[in-house]
Order: sequence, then C-alpha cells, then structure tokens
Amino acid sequence: MGDKKILSIGLVCLDIINVVDKYPEEDTDTSCLSQRWQRGGNASNTCTVLSLLGAPCAFMGSLAPGPVAENLPDVSVEDFSKVDLSQYKWIHWEGRNADEQVKMIERVREYNSKQEEKNRISISVEIEKTREPLYQLFPLGDLVFVSKDVAQHFGFTSSAAALKGIYGRLRKGATLICAWAEKGADAMGPDGVIIHSDAFPPEKLVDTLGAGDTFNASVIYSLSNGGSLQDALTFGCQIAGKKCGIHGYDGILH
Repeated sequence: MGDKKILSIGLVCLDIINVVDKYPEEDTDTSCLSQRWQRGGNASNTCTVLSLLGAPCAFMGSLAPGPVAENLPDVSVEDFSKVDLSQYKWIHWEGRNADEQVKMIERVREYNSKQEEKNRISISVEIEKTREPLYQLFPLGDLVFVSKDVAQHFGFTSSAAALKGIYGRLRKGATLICAWAEKGADAMGPDGVIIHSDAFPPEKLVDTLGAGDTFNASVIYSLSNGGSLQDALTFGCQIAGKKCGIHGYDGILH
C-alpha cells in the first residue's frame, strides 16, 4: 500500500483538564493543582496516537477558529464525496451522525468493489455511545469497536459475553473488539474464536482521558501493518496502559 494513509473521521474538540490531588467529594471545594487545555475528541485523539506511532494519517472533521466553537456540523456525505479515496488504505469512523455515515461507508464499499484486493480500503467503526441510531453501523465495518458502555446497555457483564451476543449483528468476515478497562480486551473474528489480552496498568494511574482512543488507534496501526489479531489486541492494551500513566500523549512510546 506504499504511503497510503489512515483516515479518521469524527470529532475534534477542546478538552480542559483540571489536575487535583484526589477525586473530589460531592459538594466540596477542591484546589486545582494545574490546568491544561488540549485537543480532544475521539477521532482526533485516534489520529494523534496514529501519528505518534509513525503511521501516515489524516483527520476529517469540523474545525473552527478560536479556542471555543459551538454548533459545528458533523461531516456529511456531501463533504465526504470530495475525498480522494485512492489516498487511503484504512478509514475509521467514530460513530456520530450514523445516517450520513452509512452513506459514506456505502461509497467506500462501492469504491472497493472496483479495486483489486490490494487496493481496497479497510473500514472500521467505533460504537461508543448508547444511542439507538448508532447501532445501524454494526453490520458496516470490517472491524467494529464496541464500548463497555454499549455492551452493558445490551445487558452483557463481560467483554467475552458481549462478543458472543453482538457478533451476529456484524457483516460476514468482520472482526468485533470490546475493551473492558482494567480487565483488558477481547476480540472475535469470523472463526468465532475469542482472543484475549490482559490490561497493562501503569505503576501510577495518572490520566485515562483518551485511553480508549489510544487503544483503537494502536489496534488499527498493528492490523494495518499486517499484525495478527492477537498481536494487535495486546499492542492496543500495552499502549493504552502506557497512556494512562502519563498526562496527554507525549511520551506514549517511552
């Protein structure tokens, strides 16, 4: 695939992080040790981590001048129609405006149908929020990330149970991945075998914001470079664990 890129589509936003010495109790005042502003949003964070890992990547989302922006529209199928698909080997969607995203993915499938296998674009989707319209994305990804929140919303109490219960919603040949915080992550491919990786917690838990996005990016990075599902799952847990031990993302590979 040469220098073809990974495209991440979804949200970029401003995260304002206050650092305190312990988790605040309800109705108490707490002194803030420090504060930082950083770029956030699932798709943006995923792109940040991909770039730190050395993957050629691109982000697609709504940007605005100034530090605070309101009412930015999600990427539409009209916006996406202007994208030159031949630049990309992988496109990842953060599940948001699903009705439009369905049409975007249809465009990629149509493109893939006219390509030799080596030039086809891999499609991944993340279903993180418990919102009914997002569930129409389940059968659309070659790789589907489902969150612990969504799994629990469906009544599952472990990632393995979630994989068994949700896999039937996926397209033939797809892979389903569910991370379960400190319990690690599980994956199931078309062979129906459940693969597991333990978590790799840092010595000191510092900052979990974006850990899920870090996991997703690391899995995509590994798979897009020909890694096995087990390798990708373990790598995702390792890098997400490192991320939890540092503020932000700088130093994630040290």
